[in-house]
Amino acid sequence: MLDSDAVSLDLPAAEWPGLIRAEIDVEQSGEQVTVRGQLLASAPLQCVRCLDRFELPLGTRLDVYAERAGRARHPRDEDELERDGYMLFHDGRRLDLTGAVREALLLEIPMAPCCREDCRGLCGSCGANLNDGPCGCAT
Repeated sequence: MLDSDAVSLDLPAAEWPGLIRAEIDVEQSGEQVTVRGQLLASAPLQCVRCLDRFELPLGTRLDVYAERAGRARHPRDEDELERDGYMLFHDGRRLDLTGAVREALLLEIPMAPCCREDCRGLCGSCGANLNDGPCGCAT
């Protein structure tokens, strides 16, 4: 189990205040490395319906495949594979997972986050939060 902060993953600390936990298994077969596991974090978001702030627990899979650098026929092939996210490359001693972890977490954030499934949102007339009860406007 590994813990990291947002800054070391090139994420804004204000948007990712807590620790980011990784539970991973690493397998090596010759020059190939496979990293599989689970990422756990919490992101403070704003509900698109009622505009309240809330914490969204996130959990996502991490699957990374890496091969030793220099094994491709052309160095540009390695650059293309890594840029497209198909595979990472390592130098035999170090494999940088920063980009893969950051991408996996960012992809877990919903485009339209809601504080809860039954959020009633804001009144279209007076702007009152309808989760707190009826607003008193004429319907």
